[in-house]
Amino acid sequence: MHTLSILWNPSPEIFEIGGFAVRWYGLFFALSFFFGYLIMQKFFTKEKVPIQLLDELTTYMIVGTIVGARLGHVFFYEPAWYLAHPIKILQVWEGGLASHGAGIGIITSILIFSYVRKKPFLWTMDRVVIVVALAGFLIRMGNLMNSEIYGLPTSLPWGFQFLRSNTPEDGMIPRHPTQIYEGLSYLAIFFLLWWYYYKKDGKPALGFIFGLFMILVFGMRFLIEFIKEPQVGFEHGLYLNMGQILSVPFVVAGIIFVYLSAKRK
Repeated sequence: MHTLSILWNPSPEIFEIGGFAVRWYGLFFALSFFFGYLIMQKFFTKEKVPIQLLDELTTYMIVGTIVGARLGHVFFYEPAWYLAHPIKILQVWEGGLASHGAGIGIITSILIFSYVRKKPFLWTMDRVVIVVALAGFLIRMGNLMNSEIYGLPTSLPWGFQFLRSNTPEDGMIPRHPTQIYEGLSYLAIFFLLWWYYYKKDGKPALGFIFGLFMILVFGMRFLIEFIKEPQVGFEHGLYLNMGQILSVPFVVAGIIFVYLSAKRK
């Protein structure tokens, strides 16, 4: 018996009404947009940008996040299975969202938004990524409530026994709560970026916050993946898993944006 570990067995569902279940993951996902809108509203008000533009941006963001996260999981992690069962791609409620895909979806949607509304892409990204960092924290808390995306076995006293694991035997093994590690990292990054935005009085060097976000968020993701259980079978035996491979281009892009931002300034 592991006397120093933490038993973790919450229900993924908050409550059920008429066969419809409200899940913790869905609640945290919705809260990420709710709090994100409120924070962005403060940015827009401070900079005297019409709130109507924020409403339109939010729509782009929601579509980009959901479509990107879903297709990211489909094509990065289980392409063969989903191509054999294409209707399953539409069944998002069954689970299967990838944060790297969400990142690509968000960037793509804001590129379209910037083109349509003639708003500088980097200006928008510098503000959006602040709330995306907060959303990352909330999403990882949803993963924690789902007892998914956990870490490798550990003897540390804060190891979690995820009783809802794939097998009862796995559920009795204390593991790194990597959802908490990632979530707290993203929360710290959120406060750092928020502080920097106000330190610069809402006028940061163009592209700097965006670049710093990508370096910190995907850098942390790269490191934490070393103690995370593989999400799909083909990752077993790989030195770098898919999450790490996908994180590298984001970190490199972040370094480039920070460099160009400093050079521009």
